[in-house]
Amino acid sequence: MNTSTLFDNTEVAFALKNDSQLERAYFLFKMISYEPMVRIGTAATNFALKAHLPVEGLIRSTVFDHFCGGVNEEDCLPVIDNMYTKGVSSVLDYSVEGKEDESTFDEARDKILKIIRFADEKEAMPIVVFKPTGFGRFYLYQKIGEGKNLTSEEQKEWDRIVARFDTVCKLAKEKDVEVLIDGEESWMQDAADDLCEFMMQKYNTDKPIVYNTLQTYRWDRFDYLKELHERAKQNHFKIGFKIVRGAYMEKERKRAEEKNYQSPICENKKATDENFDKCMSYILNNLDDISLFIGTHNEQSCYLAMEMMAEKGIEKTDNNVWFGQLYGMSDHISFNLAEQGYNVAKYVPFGPVKDVMPYLIRRAEENTSVAGQTSRELNLLKQEKKRRKL
Repeated sequence: MNTSTLFDNTEVAFALKNDSQLERAYFLFKMISYEPMVRIGTAATNFALKAHLPVEGLIRSTVFDHFCGGVNEEDCLPVIDNMYTKGVSSVLDYSVEGKEDESTFDEARDKILKIIRFADEKEAMPIVVFKPTGFGRFYLYQKIGEGKNLTSEEQKEWDRIVARFDTVCKLAKEKDVEVLIDGEESWMQDAADDLCEFMMQKYNTDKPIVYNTLQTYRWDRFDYLKELHERAKQNHFKIGFKIVRGAYMEKERKRAEEKNYQSPICENKKATDENFDKCMSYILNNLDDISLFIGTHNEQSCYLAMEMMAEKGIEKTDNNVWFGQLYGMSDHISFNLAEQGYNVAKYVPFGPVKDVMPYLIRRAEENTSVAGQTSRELNLLKQEKKRRKL
């Protein structure tokens, strides 16, 4: 098959969607394509949830069911099993955000431990994921990253964060399940990076179990990648990276401007794309030391990865290279790659409807702001509706 048209195959892309699910997807992306609609919808949804209006059912049957696997792990099983019939694995993503208390952090840790045990029994779930701020307060990461001294209470709190990371990575190593640790805002990321590196050094002795995230819309990430690679070689451990473009751009630029420091974000989309491809190529050239999870909805980057793998004789099923997309988006990439035999996983968010709303709103805003993303989804859905004569 001519790879340059690989992602145009809508029959493969939407094979798992019945006619009504296809219509719903079309309706949702149509809504998301109107920016004012996203703004109004977001405000109305937030208001309705805060006012405890009975909107959960409506949210559940539209946007939630399209972008999320369910309200708990068990709820996600039909989605996981269904996708695996087409060779697409699942990464369950507990997408509850913005909590600040110790009991919630412990709950998040227990949730991830449960998912690791769950994954250990299911071939369709080779990978788990968590966010650093799911295990501890943002403020602490920031304070450590800025080199400030912690109070004795804060030090105890930080020790608990380290212990949560350690408990999760230890079980993952025992069960041979890979752990992706998400990237967040740059002003807390230094502390998270150091903690991830500490875990890699401890648990990636023979192969990568712990993966950090490179957000390549940051212009400094390529140098960070090379420096970490050097340290890993010196200290005899492997590294794993999920590479993404990044999700906090507006926030990053705004803060840099307000606090008058150089923005950590690449100057434009082209520079970000080049940085992503450069980091990806570097890792594919060093697969003996570094494993790669390519988190992207960008078709060109996927084609480049496929070309490089073919040139270098890297097997499509080599566990050191995975492709990943978000559930409910870019099915044309995920399912067509899987059909060609590549390792593909979908990030499947789950959690109580009201707790997952910040995640869903970010997805909607992201789709609105990424030029071409939504129209590409719409065109493919339209094409498939036509093919099915809907």
